[in-house]
Amino acid sequence: MLFAFSIAPSGSDAGDGSVGAAVAEAVRVVRESGLPNETTSMFTTIESETWDEGMAVVKRAVEAVTAVSPRVSLVLKADIRPGHQGQLQSKVDRVEQHLRESGA
Repeated sequence: MLFAFSIAPSGSDAGDGSVGAAVAEAVRVVRESGLPNETTSMFTTIESETWDEGMAVVKRAVEAVTAVSPRVSLVLKADIRPGHQGQLQSKVDRVEQHLRESGA
């Protein structure tokens, strides 16, 4: 199962409005989970074997941001496909293969 999510505090003490420090705390939780993961400019994606395992990491990440902000926003998307592993990279590989085959 893949879980793509974005967690951000509603505000920031940083002069430029950056929420990077709070987001870093969420990413730290994800990395400490030991699950395969990837962080991009907008989302962090994790791969877990079960719903409960993935959602537990998302919950802990939200709690990490809640520790520094009284209001937190969460955007979550899940690809629930039991019996499939390694999809964090495999899904991208399949798209790249189609692009190569079409000459793009």
